[in-house]
Amino acid sequence: MKLFKSILNNIPRPLLIKLSYVARPFIAFALKGNTYTDPIDGKSFRKFLPYGYETQRENVLSPSTLSLERHRLLWLYLKNKTNFFTSKKSLLHFAPEQAFYKRFRKMDNLDYTTTDLNSPLADVKADICNLPFEDNSYDIIFCNHVLEHIPDDTKAMQELYRVLKKGGMGIFQIPQELDRATTFEDNSITDKKERAKIFGQYDHVRIYGRDYFDKLRNIGFKVDEVDYSATLSEEEIETFCLTKGEILPVCYK
Repeated sequence: MKLFKSILNNIPRPLLIKLSYVARPFIAFALKGNTYTDPIDGKSFRKFLPYGYETQRENVLSPSTLSLERHRLLWLYLKNKTNFFTSKKSLLHFAPEQAFYKRFRKMDNLDYTTTDLNSPLADVKADICNLPFEDNSYDIIFCNHVLEHIPDDTKAMQELYRVLKKGGMGIFQIPQELDRATTFEDNSITDKKERAKIFGQYDHVRIYGRDYFDKLRNIGFKVDEVDYSATLSEEEIETFCLTKGEILPVCYK
């Protein structure tokens, strides 16, 4: 378990992404079983891998798609509650996750653009606070577990709102403590280990509370706080290794 933590904290993320493509097939083969299932590809395993930069969460990282709880929850929501997989849409995807990248790229109904400053999977290298896209450009925007890295998240949210089409949908997941009323940040904490201990990851700049949804509303979004896990059975939550009660911020312009 310490090995996974050391890898996450010491190998640069772009290199980690490249290395994972090599290691993933071997790990998936070694962990084949029937206890847990990744709904993204339908493959089952005797266990999932641990994950976490500071505190290791057990049994959360799918060996086949490298999806985490949040990715599997989003996939199920998109599959069962939206027309994402059938309707013609333009999609802007920030910091594209490996669990989704190739699958979205192959979908004929999507005009798919990826963007990030550092990811080797990005089509467009761009600063989220100064995007090179026209107003009202995209039907859908995914920006998941990005905003907690951005010092000026207000500017980033404004840019997301600007480039989303009127009537468009954005899903902007973040690590969130729902028992915390207000978001916490402290720029005076600069030590990497201390930041990891307080914020959960060395490169996070805040811990979002329940006020996150209202911050999005203040930008102009209509926000639905979707607890999709509440519609699933206990067996499904356990089998898919989901986090019960995680909220999907589904935003509309």
